[in-house]
Amino acid sequence: MEKGFVFGEEALGFISFGQMYAGASDEQVIHAIEITLKAQLQFDGSYFVALLEQLKSEGITSKKQAFQYAQNKGIISV
Repeated sequence: MEKGFVFGEEALGFISFGQMYAGASDEQVIHAIEITLKAQLQFDGSYFVALLEQLKSEGITSKKQAFQYAQNKGIISV
């Protein structure tokens, strides 16, 4: 039995587009993916891009900062 989440081509396209569009780091992309999956229970490309833009504009780079931001905005709960 395998664990994890498998991304389809469409999701991979959104991830690549989002990173280039926002000028985000790999770390910001990873955090945005994790939060998107936790909040939406699936990968939602437009949600991911919007969240990634927020992380970038706020200068959030660490996982701790990203999850704290998401909690403060009511995106996810503990």
